[in-house]
Amino acid sequence: MQSDQAGREWPEALILSRLPVLLRDLLALTLSLAAVLAVALPPALLWIPASPAQADSQPVVRAYRCDGEPLSAELVPGAVDASDIPNTLAGTLPGAYVVLRWRGVQLQLPRSNNAGAPSFSDGKWAWSELNPDQPMLRLRRPAGDLQEFACEPEA
Repeated sequence: MQSDQAGREWPEALILSRLPVLLRDLLALTLSLAAVLAVALPPALLWIPASPAQADSQPVVRAYRCDGEPLSAELVPGAVDASDIPNTLAGTLPGAYVVLRWRGVQLQLPRSNNAGAPSFSDGKWAWSELNPDQPMLRLRRPAGDLQEFACEPEA
């Protein structure tokens, strides 16, 4: 026999017979708590500030013409790693990315970790502003060769 907190004795068979009901109730409580957290937690996460090193940084949008057509380049700083990681030239930290809008296509290219000037690539498209007067836009074609598009700042 087992006793509860009030000192009442319960036969083990009765406790074991109640176990499925207790487990069902525990599962229901767990699922209810998970549902509440799923609704309440995402808005709470919106209040988490950005990394202090980049909290004041805002996206920068620049206008260009590439192959004679308008291109918008939006550089989004994003410090997902420590700011003391090498190659933080021009204020771009690992986690930064550029959004290119050109010829009806929108590309989001992550910052590459190549040495030198900040560059962005997804393995197919590449963007670099090593020379701001002549930024580089390249496309790696299926055959493996590169197609380069002439770009210049829009007047």
